[in-house]
Amino acid sequence: MSGAAGGLFISLEGIDGAGKSTQSRLLAAHLRGLGRDVIETREPGGAAGAEDIRKLLVEGDPDRWSPETEILLFSAARRDHLERTIAPALARGAVVICDRFADSTRVYQGAARGDLRDLVDDIHARVIGVEPDLTLILDMEPAVALARGLARQSGEDRFEDMGLPFQERLRSGFQALARDFPDRCAMVDANQASEAIAQDIARIVEARL
Repeated sequence: MSGAAGGLFISLEGIDGAGKSTQSRLLAAHLRGLGRDVIETREPGGAAGAEDIRKLLVEGDPDRWSPETEILLFSAARRDHLERTIAPALARGAVVICDRFADSTRVYQGAARGDLRDLVDDIHARVIGVEPDLTLILDMEPAVALARGLARQSGEDRFEDMGLPFQERLRSGFQALARDFPDRCAMVDANQASEAIAQDIARIVEARL
């Protein structure tokens, strides 16, 4: 979808509190400075219907949904996001920077909350069928990231409320993902100052432009 039209689809992944939203904004500003048309978006969300589903997923009790139900909700939000935001932007040649995409579902619901990776991949192949051109995985110590995430008090902390062992499983899941998809995934040390992280990301992305 992306390469033929000249667009570039970039996702940022990592555990809660690793700085994905901040780095998404910094990367977008950097690329706009280079004259690129940039769309910043996020998951779950990124389109009107998907944002409605987001509230169901990130708010409320940690046990609100089973992992299987979460997979279906995330996939429904992702399909709406793809149709209404991502695909049109790539078709016009824009750079799409997405704070999380399908890899989060692979790790959160497919590995960290149960052995459901095959289900995640099957649904993804059937209803999404798109992978980012480049996935930046922000790797951070789970205890530091969790403290940062909870300190935000955003009201969207359902996954943070699952605790440190869950965040540790997530980190291992993202590290495994980078090993499984080395051509697409790039690990970024997020235990640095924000400016240093942004510089590392800029170098990686510019090499793909």
